[in-house]
Amino acid sequence: MARYRGPKEKIERRIGVKLFLKGERSFSPKSAMVKKPYPPGMHGKSKFRKLSEYGSQLNSKQKVKHTYRLLEKQFKSYVKEAIKSKKETGNLLVGRLERRLDNVVYKMGLAQSRDQARQLVNHGHILVNGTKNNIPSYGVMKGDKVSVREGSKKTKYFSALVPNWLPKHENPSWISLDKNSLTATIEKTPEISDSGLELNDIQSIIEFYSR
Repeated sequence: MARYRGPKEKIERRIGVKLFLKGERSFSPKSAMVKKPYPPGMHGKSKFRKLSEYGSQLNSKQKVKHTYRLLEKQFKSYVKEAIKSKKETGNLLVGRLERRLDNVVYKMGLAQSRDQARQLVNHGHILVNGTKNNIPSYGVMKGDKVSVREGSKKTKYFSALVPNWLPKHENPSWISLDKNSLTATIEKTPEISDSGLELNDIQSIIEFYSR
């Protein structure tokens, strides 16, 4: 599937909030939001203007969409599916986003960004219930086991790089992680409170697409 390949930190500067799209760099003084905490463009250094209701909803949509590294068509389909269900729309939407295989790999601490996690999935390093799965959008379910292929564990990435940050990684409560075997079990369906997303942003997104 196509994906955005432009400057990642420019997205953060335009929205006005860190989305941690650059992995470790996002936490460093080199982060664009630290060096240039204003929108890109010739008028960027002027203060962020007050947004209208529509502008605020659009900003929330862009924030969450880019957090999960999705293009408009796929993100919109997730939201419309949640609205159509007429159940707990917000939790249903967040659950769908969080249960994406690329996001699960990221939340396991096997990657420092969702883009990096997506690449791991695409390259066939990840197993779901013992079977190779190279579909980043695949939705894992409660009880599923996500692990690293045995052959992949011998690569430099998993044997030398991942151990640099994985011991300090804190996985969310809905994922049970064995850091030694690089295996995770999905304990429950994640909700808004498990995701780190703002409830106001989710409500704004639902209102935006309900127009």
